[in-house]
Amino acid sequence: MKKKKIRSNDAHILALAALMEGSGSILYEEADLLAYDCDGFTVHRKLPRAVVFPKDAEEVAKVVRYCAKHNLPFLARGAGTGLSGGAIPLNNEVIISLVRMKRLVSVDLENRQAVVEPGFINLKLTNSIADKGYYYAPDPSSQYCCTIGGNVAENAGGAHCLKYGVTTNHILALEVVLPNGEIITIGGEGILDTPGYDLLGLLTGSEGTLGIVTKITVRILKNPEAKQTVLAYFDHVSDGSQAVSDIISAGIVPAALEMMDKIAIEGVEAAAFPVGHPKDIEAVLLIEVDGISAGIEEQIEEILAVCRRHHVREVKVAKDEQERASWWANRKTGFGAMGAISPDYLVQDGVIPRSKLPEVLERINEISKRYELRIANIFHAGDGNLHPLILFDMAKLGETDRALKAGSECLQVCADVGGTITGEHGVGIEKKEEMKFVFTDEEILAQTNIREVFNPENLLNAGKLFPSPSRCAEVKRDLKDKQTVARP
Repeated sequence: MKKKKIRSNDAHILALAALMEGSGSILYEEADLLAYDCDGFTVHRKLPRAVVFPKDAEEVAKVVRYCAKHNLPFLARGAGTGLSGGAIPLNNEVIISLVRMKRLVSVDLENRQAVVEPGFINLKLTNSIADKGYYYAPDPSSQYCCTIGGNVAENAGGAHCLKYGVTTNHILALEVVLPNGEIITIGGEGILDTPGYDLLGLLTGSEGTLGIVTKITVRILKNPEAKQTVLAYFDHVSDGSQAVSDIISAGIVPAALEMMDKIAIEGVEAAAFPVGHPKDIEAVLLIEVDGISAGIEEQIEEILAVCRRHHVREVKVAKDEQERASWWANRKTGFGAMGAISPDYLVQDGVIPRSKLPEVLERINEISKRYELRIANIFHAGDGNLHPLILFDMAKLGETDRALKAGSECLQVCADVGGTITGEHGVGIEKKEEMKFVFTDEEILAQTNIREVFNPENLLNAGKLFPSPSRCAEVKRDLKDKQTVARP
């Protein structure tokens, strides 16, 4: 097959095409680049310089070395499902798309681990090993299309992270291309902990600012012996919120404990997987417990009792796997379902102590009224990870700005009650100014100093994660001046 000739006056594009050994591995024309001007955070958009599609770590390293040598900004991108703008090419970057690196490299059931490339889809891992009785625990709502490499970058969570933890709790080793093009491996297959600094923990959740992950060794788990799922309807959000705290206080740690309010229910019932939630209900809890068969029934009975003590209108246990799956499909389409009731939406990702749920939801309701924008709440109630979805219309003058301000105020509320600004979606560009809600200038400086060790030229995914403009440079000068004065 005859290769298509590259028609560009950009010498760097020609050189990158040569590195990739084929015109089919690079996009550079504006019509093709439009699909890469944003991720799931669609409020901001910017075109990249080019998009390249390496097939392995060596090709990633070649591109990185070229960009480093010629001072070209670059970033890595997975499926583009991120919700905080982490893959938006703010600086006309060369995007290194990892979607062609999508192999399941190996599965080791004896040691309960698997090795995948970064473009491997999250849910495909569980589907690949389910017949052998195993699964991969992290389950973000976008798991049917998000990549494990992207999950590592954002330290993604999911509905079942209450019991099983987020992505960082399931990573054993990473192969990483550093911003200078060097390929390193951190961690070790079959090893839960290695001596020295926790570089795995540092890289996981670094939002693509320290290196590009090209291979991932993950823990896989044996399927639980039994699981049961409960659906509970409440006439008042406060009753549902208090039930959440009391379930945990009773000593029960559910695999998942999810909550949706009335507006969220309206959305999911109007979208692809309706299950017949009452239209007038104020809150629904979706609760799942799993483990060995002995004891599951007792936990379910205790959960039902807690719900009844808090004026539940109706509470039921899934009668079979089909009903359980339909409830979860309804919940997991929650974000996308907002498109059925609003032209646009902005999703936030704050975390709070569970005991503060009633107070915080009331304050979010006040923000909704003040900005005259509907806010739906879909969240991981068990671990206090809130997802206020601000509904708005970009076509209406001023609504986008109001939505952004409302979202920022929701995060300020989370910080005010002792929480933080993100639990699983990352900071990206969406929340970088809000980092000031939870960190001092000196603390932000300490983190940017770490970034400079890995990414000294700041060519890799610049402008993400930390406030800009910030006082970091000023703080650094002040600290240096104090140290100079202190010397004898």
